[in-house]
Amino acid sequence: MIRPSGHLQALQNDILEDIARGEALATCMERLCHRAEAISPGVVCSVVNVDDRGCLQPLASPSLPAHYIAGIAGMQIGPQAGSCGTAIHRAAPVEVTDIATDPLWQSYAQLVLPLGLRACWSTPIKARDGRVVGAFAFYFPKPRQPRDLERRIVATCVHLCAIAIEHDEVRTRNHRLAYFDTLTRLPNRAQFNDAIATISAASQRYGLLLIDIDHLKIVNDTLGHAAGDSLIAGVGDRLSAALGGCLTCRIGGDEFAALIPGCDSAARMRSLASAALAAVATPLDHDGHSIQPSVTIGGAIAGEDGEDSVTLRQNADLALYHAKETRRGRYVRFRRKLRSAMMHRTRIRKDVAGALGSERIIPYYQPIIRLDTAEIVGVEALARMRLDDGRIVAAGEFQEALQDPKIAHRITTQMLASVAADMADWQDAGLHVRHVGLNVTSADFQKGDLAQRAARALDKGGVPMQHLVIEITEQVFMGGRRDGVARTMEALRALGMLVALDDFGTGFASLTHLLDFPIDIIKIDRSFVGPIDSGARSAVIVESLLTMTRRLGMKIIAEGIETQSQAQRLEEMGCRFGQGYLYSPPVPAFIIRELVQRFGQAAPAFLPERDIVANAA
Repeated sequence: MIRPSGHLQALQNDILEDIARGEALATCMERLCHRAEAISPGVVCSVVNVDDRGCLQPLASPSLPAHYIAGIAGMQIGPQAGSCGTAIHRAAPVEVTDIATDPLWQSYAQLVLPLGLRACWSTPIKARDGRVVGAFAFYFPKPRQPRDLERRIVATCVHLCAIAIEHDEVRTRNHRLAYFDTLTRLPNRAQFNDAIATISAASQRYGLLLIDIDHLKIVNDTLGHAAGDSLIAGVGDRLSAALGGCLTCRIGGDEFAALIPGCDSAARMRSLASAALAAVATPLDHDGHSIQPSVTIGGAIAGEDGEDSVTLRQNADLALYHAKETRRGRYVRFRRKLRSAMMHRTRIRKDVAGALGSERIIPYYQPIIRLDTAEIVGVEALARMRLDDGRIVAAGEFQEALQDPKIAHRITTQMLASVAADMADWQDAGLHVRHVGLNVTSADFQKGDLAQRAARALDKGGVPMQHLVIEITEQVFMGGRRDGVARTMEALRALGMLVALDDFGTGFASLTHLLDFPIDIIKIDRSFVGPIDSGARSAVIVESLLTMTRRLGMKIIAEGIETQSQAQRLEEMGCRFGQGYLYSPPVPAFIIRELVQRFGQAAPAFLPERDIVANAA
């Protein structure tokens, strides 16, 4: 006959072996209860753990009915929460010898008494760090206290429970680290890779959305990485909520992916993408700073857009890249022609990078005219690229290359150097080209060194700062933090340069920019100038702008003047300055020299200091 101690030793060895083999926690606990009940006939065993909310969660109760287990699931621990809930609350054993009369069971006796159980002894299960992680309980059909053997069984079982639960916690933690992102708590790239491989191997129809957070680097650079982390976590929460029924994963720094099972409809892809865009768009607060989240999405459908997961991911990535280049903040689904578009963009960027390396990005200049006298009062510098065969192409033909911040930054640097050299040459020749405008991009504001670069270029040529006008478009406002853009603009003006707002009235350019940013000059977009002599609405808008800018102390330039009637109508409205093909197309520096000699305004400049009107483009 085997002694009780032998049974306990065998129990311990078997359960430890189960844990070492990696058996599921519930399986180990079920076996533990069965073995303990076999050693002490008549006893009913139960193991519960406690969740982060302080609620009981049954692990194993093989001899208790399902309705009782369901009844205690989610029960809040406390000072009078039966035997287990109270033992966990007290972090000490609780021995209730008569459930019917003990106040600890007052609210729960009706659950257990009909089962014929009258006593319940519960012992807390503690991890090595002292945390109470659960409780082990013995139920008996008669009111009584535990015997010595039963105490030894409980001690052994509690020890084994602690080992099993801690082992499961480590396993769960390791699994979470391996398959979940710690910041967003979403599935990570590893889980995404497994999931897309599984769904593809099963030949199921599914959709794939690749999602990028817009302008995360700007948030990190301006508000710090804690703000960037807050943005990532906030976007992750919103995407997960908006894309219900999908597997939403964080697969990189600013990258998310969503697998849409059973999707074979472009309409459903579009609907889910729209829901994601809308969910993300609400402003997010971090430490008193308001962040405006935005994402760009590319999508592809298995089968139609790629037969295997590798091709599908490549095509979804192409769609995302195209969206970031052409429709940032929106959704683009993969189309076959995107491949040729990508190759075209790659070729253009390579061509522009080569042109920058051999200094073939050059300025052409378009005169700015005083409308009442037809005198040249300034010029606008426009980037051109000289090809290997000598042909000159306008910026519109390599505009896509400017989507690359590094290329855009290099183009501005090269243009600053060339423009400053031309200004110095005109100055040495005694020509009064007093104001030259230069268009810059959001990339120039992101680095925060625009004022220093402009000042260095002008100092090198010996050109006074007030001769340069820096022109910005709405893309600058959209591509950087408002306070950072405003600081750079103030730094430029503090050095004596002027700031102009280009293409006013189009895109996101609005009246709020006139309130929030230090602007000296407004340029009326050609879309208003073209119909001005025949369109009543355009005329009203231009007249209103002229009145407003005069009262704000700003100057105004009309762009795109192509006919004498347009020029005459603008002059009648009170617009003093304009430019366009009526007067001259953009031309090289040596032709500007000739034009200024013939039509230039005599010194001094057409307006003094801050009242100077100039241009940039």
